[in-house]
Amino acid sequence: MKKTAASLLRHALEQVGVRFTFGIPGVHNIEIYDELASSQSIEPILVTHEMCGSFMADAVSRCSDHVGTLVVVPAAGITHASSGIGEAFLDGIPMLVISGGVRTDLDKRYQLHDVDQQALLAPITKATFRVQRHKDVIPTVYEAYRIATSDEPGPVYIEIPANLQLLTGEVDELPAYQPSQREASDTAQIKLAAQRLLEAKHPGLFVGWGCRHAKDQVARIAELLGAPVATTLQGLSTLPGTHPLHTGMGTGPSSVPGAQKAFASCDCMLAVGTRFAEICTGSYGMQPPSNLIHVDINPNVFNVNYPAALTIEGDAREVLTQLQAELERLLDSPRDYRQLAKSIAAGKQAYVDEWMKHDSKGLVNPVVLFEEINRQLDQDAIIACDDGNHTFLAAELLKVPAQGVFISPTDFNCMGYCVPASVAAKLVNPDRQVIGIVGDGAFLMSAMELLTASSRKLGLVILVFNDGELSQIAQAQQIPYNRKTCTVVPSLDYEALAKATGCAFLRIGNNDEVVAGISSALEQGRLGPVLVDVRIDYSKATRFTEGTVKTNLKRFDLRNKARIVSRALWRRLRV
Repeated sequence: MKKTAASLLRHALEQVGVRFTFGIPGVHNIEIYDELASSQSIEPILVTHEMCGSFMADAVSRCSDHVGTLVVVPAAGITHASSGIGEAFLDGIPMLVISGGVRTDLDKRYQLHDVDQQALLAPITKATFRVQRHKDVIPTVYEAYRIATSDEPGPVYIEIPANLQLLTGEVDELPAYQPSQREASDTAQIKLAAQRLLEAKHPGLFVGWGCRHAKDQVARIAELLGAPVATTLQGLSTLPGTHPLHTGMGTGPSSVPGAQKAFASCDCMLAVGTRFAEICTGSYGMQPPSNLIHVDINPNVFNVNYPAALTIEGDAREVLTQLQAELERLLDSPRDYRQLAKSIAAGKQAYVDEWMKHDSKGLVNPVVLFEEINRQLDQDAIIACDDGNHTFLAAELLKVPAQGVFISPTDFNCMGYCVPASVAAKLVNPDRQVIGIVGDGAFLMSAMELLTASSRKLGLVILVFNDGELSQIAQAQQIPYNRKTCTVVPSLDYEALAKATGCAFLRIGNNDEVVAGISSALEQGRLGPVLVDVRIDYSKATRFTEGTVKTNLKRFDLRNKARIVSRALWRRLRV
């Protein structure tokens, strides 16, 4: 039979369960978009910028059981989208990236968009493919999907030349997709891990994004062991924020005091689905015990930043299910963790009290806002954050609800993620509450994607933390430099922007307006997008910022410490 590559691509994407594609049509992918328009199961979504499309594809994979998919033009579309592709690559998020390519049936140079896209994307994808024949389209998509979703997930790129999309070629069949099977985890290692955890006096858990499908197992193992649970930034929703053993993000100097206390005597750590990357360890200030049990689907992460006493390669849910069963077999009853739970609760309350005492000078105190968000969130709410100071406020003050999901850019650390990610989260979860929390600087990068939300009447709430600065960096500048350079954000009329993009608008200007403001925003957010201008007070630093600055300062030798400190003091005296 004769088929175009565009029609073969559509068949393959339908077979692997793609529901949405994101991008902008152009001359090199116009045939693909025409085919997608005829699909009964795939909806192509027009975005305002391919960067936003890549963030949307990322969020689809994080918030649903199907893979986020980009369909973009070559060259400029690829480079625009590379921020989100890189984020997915470093954060371990599956994604299919599909673009057109220059014609291969012309003996001509200097075609439009004629760059080596394979070379462009090789460093930020798990694999790249360039289709040369019609009969290779479907097998290539299936292989790309397998690579993207297996082992440690990530983005995979497929280039389909424009002439193959337009012209027909001979194919033998339209095969269905056959999923592959994973090998079972090492049972002996899991049994050894259970023994070590039971022998420890003060075991602890440190869990990351890899545990997102193992929430029940994480909770049960912690309860069996009577062990505190700390998470990575991406792993904040792997255990409900209200669980009595949940201590928050990290365990070292950059974590909240209650978490530091809970893990102070930890003599055996079970770390699952984490690579011990820079953010979750507070710039590597975290120090796991020597008796470290590290579980991950990617064996290449073992013994890289911290040596492990025991490593187990495998899917987090499979390994933790077996580990839970082994612990239940060996234990007569769960350990009593009531005192530990009281200590954790007291530590959290003390931190809240510390924030409550802070004078926000007529602006919104972050803890007042987050305490109200915690009270009003649905139990299955999806919360999207961006990159910035607001991210670490959320990590310290937000309680992700029981069935909730928290998503945020982490290791690639892209600004501009929140708005498009919120849009995509609502697309794939139309019946769930979706809120975005974003700083004013990051908001400016992708604010126009509110048009996508309003055009589709997507009910979501975007809270813009408006302080007029790129505050995470401004704070980092203030301490060693005693001045701020290029971190003051130009003022914006948020109400006018909301009107221009078809959004409802609210302003929360002080603590007294928080309760009614959040309530109204969530209520209006049932009907369409709501933009909320939150006049936030950032004058008090998070523990993450304080701890990370101190950790980095300690790395300097005495001469450089003296130079940095004296420079800051001299500038302070001159003011």
